[in-house]
Amino acid sequence: MDRGIPPGPPEQFAAAGRIPLAVVVVDGNGLVSHWSSGARRLFGPTRDEAVGQLAADLMPVAGALAQDEPSVAHGAYDGRDDRDGQDELGPALHTLGSYATAGCAKLSEPGRGRLDVLWWAYPLVGPGPGRHLVLAADAAQFRSADGGATGDPDGGALRITPAFALHTEFPDADRLARRLPDILPNMGPAAAGRIVSQVLELGYPVLEFSHHERVPVTPDWGVPKRAPGRPGRAEPETETAPYRRRAAPRPELDLEYAEVRERLEFLNEVSGRIGSSLDLARTIREVTSAAVPRFTDFAGTHLRAAVLAGEGFPDGPPDVTTIWHRVWVEHNDEPGRWDDTVPVGEAIAFPEHTPFFQCMVTGEPVLIPRISEEQGNRISGEFEKRDLRPLINHRSMLLVPLKARDVVLGFMVLMRRPEREPFDTMDRTTGAELAARAGLVLDNARMYTYQENVAETLQDSMLPQVPPRMAGCDIATRYLPGTRLGRIGGDWFDAVKLPGSRTALVVGDVMGHGLNSAAMMGQLRTAVQTMATMEMPPAQLLRNLDDLAQRLGEQYLATCLYAVYDPIRSEVQIANAGHIPPVLVRAEDGSSEVLDVPTGAPIGVGGVAFETVTVRIRPGDRLVLCTDGLVEVRGEDIGDGLAALCASAAHPAASMNDACDTIIRALNTRGGRKDDVALLMSRLNGIPADDVVEYELALDPREVGRARRLVRDRLLDWGLPGTVVDTAELMVSELVTNAVNHARSHRVVLRLVRTDALLCEVLDDEPAPATLLSAGRSDEFGRGLRVVSALAREWGSSSSAHGKTVWFEQALPRTACVRAKGR
Repeated sequence: MDRGIPPGPPEQFAAAGRIPLAVVVVDGNGLVSHWSSGARRLFGPTRDEAVGQLAADLMPVAGALAQDEPSVAHGAYDGRDDRDGQDELGPALHTLGSYATAGCAKLSEPGRGRLDVLWWAYPLVGPGPGRHLVLAADAAQFRSADGGATGDPDGGALRITPAFALHTEFPDADRLARRLPDILPNMGPAAAGRIVSQVLELGYPVLEFSHHERVPVTPDWGVPKRAPGRPGRAEPETETAPYRRRAAPRPELDLEYAEVRERLEFLNEVSGRIGSSLDLARTIREVTSAAVPRFTDFAGTHLRAAVLAGEGFPDGPPDVTTIWHRVWVEHNDEPGRWDDTVPVGEAIAFPEHTPFFQCMVTGEPVLIPRISEEQGNRISGEFEKRDLRPLINHRSMLLVPLKARDVVLGFMVLMRRPEREPFDTMDRTTGAELAARAGLVLDNARMYTYQENVAETLQDSMLPQVPPRMAGCDIATRYLPGTRLGRIGGDWFDAVKLPGSRTALVVGDVMGHGLNSAAMMGQLRTAVQTMATMEMPPAQLLRNLDDLAQRLGEQYLATCLYAVYDPIRSEVQIANAGHIPPVLVRAEDGSSEVLDVPTGAPIGVGGVAFETVTVRIRPGDRLVLCTDGLVEVRGEDIGDGLAALCASAAHPAASMNDACDTIIRALNTRGGRKDDVALLMSRLNGIPADDVVEYELALDPREVGRARRLVRDRLLDWGLPGTVVDTAELMVSELVTNAVNHARSHRVVLRLVRTDALLCEVLDDEPAPATLLSAGRSDEFGRGLRVVSALAREWGSSSSAHGKTVWFEQALPRTACVRAKGR
C-alpha cells in the first residue's frame, strides 16, 4: 500500500486492501439514503446535505445507476495523470438487475483538481428503501511519495483494477465475511445484514493488481493499524512483513494517526447525532444505538432513578442501595436473545463484587479484554435468579461511566462477540470519550427535564379544578401544553361561582411562554377571581384588570374573555379584551356561530374602553371559549380556524367531555400547532322558574319567624325530606337575623334555588362582609355564622357597592335531585 507489492500469496497483502471507503446507498428514485463520513471526505457534502438529494448531483459516480444495459467492470488505475481519461464517473457506472460492476475514473472537483476514483456498485433487493450500494475510494493513496505510479519490484508501473471475487477464494474466508459489516458504518443490524448477504452473493470487493493478485477490501476503522516500526523508515524484511521491504516515507498516510483520526471522526459523528434533542429518553436511545455495530456488538445504558425521573442532581456517590434503570439496549445478536435476562425498563441494584459496581463507584472505565469461564461464573453468581454466563462468557467487556460535574449519572455496558477483536486500551479511551460526551448531553437533558417538570408543576397548580356541574350549567375543560421547547405557557381558564346562582366563565392568554408567563397567568387569574366575587359587570372587571396589569409592569400583556351566565334570566353577559371570540352552539337546531363581541385591546395596553354584550340563551345551548393556540396555524387565516371550531363544536356528542375531545381532535389534525391550548365548554341548562323562589322581608325581628315558615312550606312543597327542611330552616333563621339587625334600608331579600343542591341567599344593603366571630360562653351574639359553617356544605359572602349577599349550599339526597330534574 505504501509502495510496490511483490508477488506472493494474497494473504500476505491483505493489509493493502484496507483503505478508507466512501459508502453510499441510493434508493429507487435516485435519492441518497445513506452517506458515510468517507463519502463526505471524498465527494465534499456532509451527511445532512446529502441525504434526500439526487445522487447524480452529489456524486457523478451514480449518474448511470438506471441504465438499461449492464456492463462489465472496465479500466485500471496506473497512477499516471492521464488527462485523456474519463472526466466524469457517471457514464462509467452502469448497474441493473443482478449485475455487480466496478470501475475507475477521474472526477473534476473545484479547488481539488482531478481525483482518481475506484468504485464498486451493487444492486440491492429486499424490503429496505436502498436499491444500489456504491463503494468508492481515492486512488491517489496508491501513489508513491514522489508522485509517480505505484511500482512493481522491478520498477514497472503497477496497474490496479477494482474487481469482485468470492470471499471463499481467500484464506480465513469466514473471518473475512465477518469483517464485511465494517464497510457499512452507522447502519442498523437489519439493514447491514441484508446488504452483506447480497454482497457475499454477488462478489466481494477486491483490488486486482497487475500481478494478478486479488486483495480483499476490508476496512478497519477505515485504515489498518500501523505495523511495528518507526514511521517514515523502511523496515527490514521479516517473515511477517516481507512486503514492507521497499516502504517509502508517507507521513500523510501514517496509519497510526489515521486510525486516531478515524476514531475522532466517529466520536464527532456520534456527538452530532446525540446532541440534537433535549428529550431524555431520545438522548439515551441515540447514545446507545450510535455504538452498535460500529464500535460494539452490545450496548446497554443504565441511569440512576433520580436522573430518569427528572429530579434534581443526585445526592452523593452511588452504593449498593442505589437503584439503576436499564433504559435502553441495542445489539446485533438474534432478536430476543437478551430480552428475558436483561429486559429494558428493569430497576436493579448492582451487587458490590461486580465490574458494574466498580465502574459506578469509581467513575472510571472498566476493561475486561476477554471474560473467561471463571470470571463469567463469578459475575453471574452475584445476581440472583438470572444466568448471565451464556451472554457474557468469552466476550470482551468495556464499562464506561456517564458523568457530569464528577457525579455518576449512569453507565454503559459494551460487549463484543468472541469472534471480534477484543477491546484494547485505545478502545477504552474511545469508549470513555464517547461516555464523556454523552454524559454532558445527558446532563443537559436531565436539567431540561427537571426544569420542565418544575414549570409544569407550577402551571398545573395554577390551573383550577373546575367542577363539572355548577348552578344551571355543566362544564368541561381541556388544557394542552405547547409543542415547542419550554412548553410552559400563560393560557388559563376558570369558572367562578357568583351570587344569584350565576357563574363567571373566564379564558385568558398571557403573551409569551415560560415561567414568567405562567407566573403572570397566576397573578391575573387570582385578580379575576377576586374581582368576580365583587359582582362587577364584565366590562368594569376587564377595566380594573387592565389597570392592575399596568401597575404590575410593562411586560404584562394578556388577552381575556370574561362571561357571566345567569341561569335564571337565561342570558350571558360577555366582555372581550383582545381575545378569540366565543362560539355558541344552539341546542334547537345544532347550528353554531361565532358571537359578534367587540374585540377590545389586550390587558395591559391601557386607556381603552371595554364593552359588555348581552346574549339570550335557551336551555341546552353550549358556549365554547378557547385560546388562540387551538385555532391559529402558521400560514393560515385565523378565520379558517374559527370556521373549523364552529364545525367541530356543532358535532353531536354523548357528553361534554366527548364534545371537547371532538374539538381537540378536529383542530389538531390541521397540523402546525406549537402554542398551548385552553378550552372551556359550558352547557347552559338554565334553572326552571318553579325551582326559584324569592321573598322580601321587612326590617322587623318578627320577620325571622315568617322566614322560617316560608322556607319550611316551600321545601316541603318541593318534596324535600324533613331532615333537610329542619337544617335549612335553622340556617335561614341565622342569616335573616343578621340581615335584619345590620341592614340600612327597609327590606331584606331571601332567595331559594333548587338544583343539584339547595342554594339559599340573603341580600341586604350593608356592604360590610359577613365574618366569623369568636364568641365567649357569656356572649349573646357571634354564633350564627358558626352554626351555618358547621351545617352547610359550602357558604360565603360577597360584597358590592349596593350591599352584600350571604349564601349557603346544602346537599340534597339523590332522590330529591332526580325529582327536581323530572319537574
